[in-house]
Amino acid sequence: MNNVIYSVIIGTGSYIPHRMIENEDFMSNEFYDEDGKPIKKANREIVEKFEEITTIKKRRYVTENMLTSDIAYYAAIKAVASAKINIEELDYIIVAHNFGDTHSRSKQRDTVPSIAARVKHKLEIKNPNTVAYDILFGCPGWLQAVIQSNYFIRSGDSARILVIGAEVLSTVTDSHDRNSMLFADGAGAVVLERKESEYPVGIIGSKTRSDTFSHLKMLYMGESSKFTINSQNETFIKMNGRKLYQYALLNVPNTIKECLDKNNIHLRDIKKVLIHQANGKMDDAILKRLFDLYNIKDIPKDIMPMTISWLGNSSVATIPTLLDLIEKGQLPPHKINSGDTVVLASVGAGMSINVVIYKK
Repeated sequence: MNNVIYSVIIGTGSYIPHRMIENEDFMSNEFYDEDGKPIKKANREIVEKFEEITTIKKRRYVTENMLTSDIAYYAAIKAVASAKINIEELDYIIVAHNFGDTHSRSKQRDTVPSIAARVKHKLEIKNPNTVAYDILFGCPGWLQAVIQSNYFIRSGDSARILVIGAEVLSTVTDSHDRNSMLFADGAGAVVLERKESEYPVGIIGSKTRSDTFSHLKMLYMGESSKFTINSQNETFIKMNGRKLYQYALLNVPNTIKECLDKNNIHLRDIKKVLIHQANGKMDDAILKRLFDLYNIKDIPKDIMPMTISWLGNSSVATIPTLLDLIEKGQLPPHKINSGDTVVLASVGAGMSINVVIYKK
């Protein structure tokens, strides 16, 4: 058998902000509905219902003046240290995010130069052949960057790539919108390396879909739910939660199955499903629907590690952070052992879905 080029993860890292925001911290918020009218329910009822629906109890925010490029750099440092490589030998640095460096006071979104360029600068990489660029692809952005990296590596274009997902959502959320309680800040990173092998290893398959025609505005930027505060023309992240839930439940399981089928892999051979930490109950429903597609009733209890209850939804950062915690032994009893095949899947703004099959 001839050797084939694969992309393998040789290092992981993450940055989890220290500032913890609990559901109790939202008790004094003024919540408004989509029509700009005050919600008449008591805040305790609103918050408790939110926790019941999403399973989120806590989330992490960065401290004031900390930017997306800062936390991307912190995650990168850990990933590079874990990989034990010379950073001057990186061929690419790709950063997935959606809002750039967001400033808490001015709400200014700063994307020039790119976040990847800023991370490269902070890493003090002098090599001009280390190409740094950003990718905007909603919550699946980090997985999209991983898929692109795999193409670069397997084409022979590169040997080592640093892939980062970083987001500071706390500065673009509307405190008058119940959905603001979903979002969090964080960063995660991996180093991918070229490896020749007789047998499948690393990234062994992927699939992407984008449903922009009928599902473009499930997540979008819009004015505050409290219409009277929009004199400065500020916009905030907004979502159509019910339709988004329906879209994800219908399409994510099918996309995972299509990816597995394309690569002749059965769901029973999958040890872990690492899914974007968007909504705990939604992720549970997606997993159940996936197993239903295979007519499997008994779902392994430890197949889907979760962090959303205490880290919230940090968009592009949720999967690489989850992976790093598992790899560093910080999410017991979860482990990914040599030879295990895992699925990584994400869904988000666009709407887009990404699936990656990875064999350690």
